Amino acid sequence: MRCEDLSKVVVIDPRDNVATAITKLNAGSIVTVRIGQSEKKVEVRQPIPFGHKLAIKRIEKGEHVIKYGEVIGRTTQAIEEGEHVHIHNVESMRGRGDIT
Repeated sequence: MRCEDLSKVVVIDPRDNVATAITKLNAGSIVTVRIGQSEKKVEVRQPIPFGHKLAIKRIEKGEHVIKYGEVIGRTTQAIEEGEHVHIHNVESMRGRGDIT
């Protein structure tokens, strides 16, 4: 495994459970995630394209995905720390009349 620097991912709000990749991330690499004043290391489990999200903690099935301190969707399956968070495992909750 190789270490990545802090410029590889961004967390905007300490309530976020995802980080945004600001470069392509390779599976098996380690990223250092700054959450507020603290830092943690997360192993990337799957390739993460530029601009996509990485789980920075386990997110249970049906739990909210939080980015920018806001709910942006709900998981359709459990997502492990370090996994890719995208349309294959998250459903949008915005603009839907069937969800309150």
